[in-house]
Amino acid sequence: MDPLLIIANASAGSSESDGVEAAVEVLRQHGDVEVCSTSNPGELDGVLQRAGSRHVVVAGGDGSLHAVVSALQRRHELGERVLGLLPLGTGNDFARTLGLPLEPTEAARVLLTAVPQPMDLLVDELGEVVVNNVHLGASAQASRYGAGLKESLGRVHIGKVGLGLLGYPLGALRAAVNPPYIRLHVEVDGEVVADMDRHILMLAIGNGATVGGGTPVTPEADPQDGRIDVMLSYATGPWDRVDFVRRLRHGDQDERDDVVCLRGTRVAVSGEDFWMSADGEIIGPERRRAWHLERGAYQLLLPVSP
Repeated sequence: MDPLLIIANASAGSSESDGVEAAVEVLRQHGDVEVCSTSNPGELDGVLQRAGSRHVVVAGGDGSLHAVVSALQRRHELGERVLGLLPLGTGNDFARTLGLPLEPTEAARVLLTAVPQPMDLLVDELGEVVVNNVHLGASAQASRYGAGLKESLGRVHIGKVGLGLLGYPLGALRAAVNPPYIRLHVEVDGEVVADMDRHILMLAIGNGATVGGGTPVTPEADPQDGRIDVMLSYATGPWDRVDFVRRLRHGDQDERDDVVCLRGTRVAVSGEDFWMSADGEIIGPERRRAWHLERGAYQLLLPVSP
């Protein structure tokens, strides 16, 4: 096994810390492993500065992976690095898309034989990255509401299981009571797919398939296929929303006539003020944003396909 530098979240709870320890115990039986905990971008930058040629393994969820990829992008080092992922976050949606084990020791064993594989990345006009998914509308408000709940509930554990995962469902429930409809102009590869003429419930732009701990908003998304998956929902009526949410849980929302699903390499959004959730980071209010796909932007350690 190549030498590894594991980057963990210094603010993680006891459950995540226990997971790091269990994974490291497995990995150290097969090679050199250093663990560094960071709590802010400055500390992260310092750790990456001295990583050398070692593979950098992120111990955390989508937000932690986003932070490391974003830092390497700013340093112009992303294409030179090999990254790994120990999915120890709350939702672990990118790991779910990739089929990685969510149990720490199993994920560590996968790293022992994993090989670098190219991963696509979404990049906006400001240079900000999206590793997994960015979504706008009701789902972003659910994430916005759920972020505070996740933080407070994450401090509560039943055994070793933290209750932070309930943050998104509870936030979604609050957003469902008074959903924030918005009017947007949306273009995919230069083609207008929404033009401010109807209220939109939700727009999802996916490199990965799920958000919120497994909700398949763009179920066919594959971060290795060179395409962005886009899902646009006009389900604004009371009963329409209920059926949309029901279908969303199973990933068959595309069967509704008021849901548009398509693929491309560039997506541009403008219009009324909107909030968005990018890899779990809440951003807004915004009036415009555009993303393009960078094919094979970095290398991630993944198991060899059978």
